[in-house]
Amino acid sequence: MKKRVLAIFMALVLAAGLTGCSSNNASETTSSKQEETTKQAQSEGKDETTAVTTAASGEALELSITWWGSQTRADLTQEALTLYESLNPGVTFDGQFLSGADYWNKLATSAAGHTMADVIQMDKAYIQQYVDNGMLVDLQPYVDSGVIDLSNVDPSVQEFGRIGDGLYAICIGVNSPALFYNKTLLDENSIEVKDNMTMDEFLEICRQVYEKTGYKTNLQYNNGTSWMDFYLRSFGEATFADGKIGASEENIASFFNLYKIGIEEGWLVDPSVFAERTIGQPEQEPLVYGSDPSNMSWCAFYFSNNMASITNAAPEGMEIGITTWPSDDAVKSNFLKPSMFFSVSVDSEHPEDAAKLIDFWTNSVDCNKILLGERGVPVSSVVADAIAADMSATDQMVVEYINNVVTPKCSAMSPASPNGATEVYDLVYKLEEKVCYQEMTPEDAAKELMTQGNKILESKQ
Repeated sequence: MKKRVLAIFMALVLAAGLTGCSSNNASETTSSKQEETTKQAQSEGKDETTAVTTAASGEALELSITWWGSQTRADLTQEALTLYESLNPGVTFDGQFLSGADYWNKLATSAAGHTMADVIQMDKAYIQQYVDNGMLVDLQPYVDSGVIDLSNVDPSVQEFGRIGDGLYAICIGVNSPALFYNKTLLDENSIEVKDNMTMDEFLEICRQVYEKTGYKTNLQYNNGTSWMDFYLRSFGEATFADGKIGASEENIASFFNLYKIGIEEGWLVDPSVFAERTIGQPEQEPLVYGSDPSNMSWCAFYFSNNMASITNAAPEGMEIGITTWPSDDAVKSNFLKPSMFFSVSVDSEHPEDAAKLIDFWTNSVDCNKILLGERGVPVSSVVADAIAADMSATDQMVVEYINNVVTPKCSAMSPASPNGATEVYDLVYKLEEKVCYQEMTPEDAAKELMTQGNKILESKQ
């Protein structure tokens, strides 16, 4: 079993290279006991080595770390941090987590006031902006010195966090876009979902589900622009390119038209449903949360590493399935990506200690036996192999999905989002809302995005 999952992982990381996919210091000690545990750690992970390193200093140290995500992620992260504290006497953590939208707003505020946490969870969509504004520490010196060990991480995966000549983030997992769906509901109504659905096939399922059950569809409403980018990739375009909006006005209009169609035909979740929900929080996702079919969805657009959170949040008796996001060109649209990164902020007074925590996250087997791929398939091949036997059926389903469904039909992910992308995302959200409330046509929304979006991006250059 371990060999099988390792083979899956290696296929994944090789496919995740920047060229695209085929058709994501230890100090010396004199104690003989410490030497023994260090040797053991070198063969199984770096827990004991890290413990020896920090404990030897004997100094009290509090590090802050912040991340976004579900309650499941928060619980697992806190458990992993507690493990680190037990291995490193004197080290404590101030851990903070928020939902996606709230996280980026708070991070922007703390960046402006130079009060960012020591370690921050980072995403591909934002890394370029934070590097351009001098907010992240170049981690390459810590890799060169051995504080962060990437010897068991595929070189292509290491490159995910590189901007220019610097390495500003360490990828902590690899994943892919994934459509989660209420398999129980669809099976009961004899509605079939297949991998790599075309857009027409997906829309037909939306209609069938609504007609037969009353359940609606959530098209990733106001929850990032990854769905827009995925859609535009099918035309060989991207949301951003060369510091500008990278797609044609016609194709952007066709994207907004999906919301218009859904509202007119009745199968789209009404935006009013989200007024009292935290968008992007798996526990409040219409797929698993709601009082009746009129405010629930049969599917949810997320990334593969969120399957455990969605499954845990699902009510008893609901089986969650996984498939690809719809596209008329699966190879162009599908991609493997770093699920997320860890970076060290320039506000940290202890950047080396922060780097040691990232090394622990990357190389500790015991740490990853707690996390079990919740942030994506571990990037260390040694760790991925070591935790295989501990993976749940859900975790293994995700690995199989990435290896057997996405990897054979994907291409390189889109370039990092440019400075100003955050403001463009906010504009997209407003335009989606206006289209859903029929206050604006898809064509006018596309024109507004092209005009105002490019003005935003140009002002940041």
